[in-house]
Amino acid sequence: MSDYSLKPGVVTGEGYKTLVDAAKKGGYALPAVNVVGTNSINACMEAAAKANSDIIIQLSNSGGAFFAGAGMEDGFKAKVLGSVAAAKHAHLLAEHYGICVAMHTDHANRALSPWIEALLDEGEKHYEAYGKPLFSSHMLDLSADPIDFNLSESARILERMAKIGMSLEI
Repeated sequence: MSDYSLKPGVVTGEGYKTLVDAAKKGGYALPAVNVVGTNSINACMEAAAKANSDIIIQLSNSGGAFFAGAGMEDGFKAKVLGSVAAAKHAHLLAEHYGICVAMHTDHANRALSPWIEALLDEGEKHYEAYGKPLFSSHMLDLSADPIDFNLSESARILERMAKIGMSLEI
């Protein structure tokens, strides 16, 4: 962790930029860890706090479904609700661990675009209520699609994300 002036918690928008810039200037990497439940999120935050480090917590669509629990019959709903629950968990506890967390989704291809869109719906609601989105960023992997579609779809999603202070990894 560098000597920047970010408040501990989930960072978004300019805070996320500050976090990345501090890592670049300090010559260190931000660890990124995929999680599947409160136990793995807590372990990541505890390890980051002990190491005096910030962290990127990533969630795949299947990690989101796992977070919701195997008993949820609607697989799509499980991916969305589990991901939302994971992000809310990180928002609730990151500042208490005294670390900055970038909350990120991992590799969403074209078939998973509806998952990203649903998370953006929830992120917009969270932004309206709290002034910040649920996630710091999303990863849209359209590399298997034609470049024109990849770029136009990424631009469309980014336009929506930018309004609430989010970043897009493509």
